[in-house]
Amino acid sequence: MAAEFIHKYLPGTLPVTILAMHGTGGDETDLLGVARAVFPGAAVLSPRGKTNEFGAYRFFSRLAPGQFDETEIAQRTAELAEWLEWAATEYGFDPKKLYALGYSNGANMAIATMLLYPGSIAGGVMLRPMPVIRPEPLPDLHGAPILLAAGETDPIVPAKAAHALATMLAQAGAAVDFAMMESGHDLTPEDFSGAKRWFETLVG
Repeated sequence: MAAEFIHKYLPGTLPVTILAMHGTGGDETDLLGVARAVFPGAAVLSPRGKTNEFGAYRFFSRLAPGQFDETEIAQRTAELAEWLEWAATEYGFDPKKLYALGYSNGANMAIATMLLYPGSIAGGVMLRPMPVIRPEPLPDLHGAPILLAAGETDPIVPAKAAHALATMLAQAGAAVDFAMMESGHDLTPEDFSGAKRWFETLVG
């Protein structure tokens, strides 16, 4: 296998798999408990980002705050999409029922992968993401469900940027639920309860 990720996989009892994508400085263990709590019974697949920023794992690097190398993003998303195909075979899950639970850089990576490799991820909960790439032309995401949760006072992702991302995803054909939380970039209990309700609706 060309693309490899250090990762954790937790089997589930439901035919749904959560792709847990950590934020900067996290690792493959960060969101395991959260994924289990927001979607009990789902399997969890959690990779570790492959870049290192002063000791902090990320899924792709940044040139400066809010600035990214689109060529690197294209390379990293290609690696992830290829690895997800391998993981679906290795662990026997349905790739059409693979939903991301991403935070910050992990959410950015999940969204970029959906845009560049439509169908690789079925949708998901994206917590505090920002626009990092805009393919031209935009792909057709065929109604992929996405919950995008932004922070009202987020110093890293301004509300305007979060709204722009939600608009772009909708233009690409995603079914976007946009939530503005009373928080900054950090996550709150409301993020997790909102994610849980969203996943319950998804399978309901």
